Amino acid sequence: MIGFRQAMDRAIKIIVEKHSDGYVAYPLGLKGTVVGEGDTYEAALADVKSAIQFHIATFWARSASRRFTPA
Repeated sequence: MIGFRQAMDRAIKIIVEKHSDGYVAYPLGLKGTVVGEGDTYEAALADVKSAIQFHIATFWARSASRRFTPA
């Protein structure tokens, strides 16, 4: 079993795309929908990092059988 702290210490690849109305960011290798957005690259990156932390804290902490697979 991998714990919350171990999951947060793993490297996660994040894709940031520029769109006409801003930036969208999402991680590779996480099950579920985790997306960040922002007017700037930095804002989208910060938003998705926050979403990843929430996702891991909420969903991974509930399931002892899940294993983290980094991208």
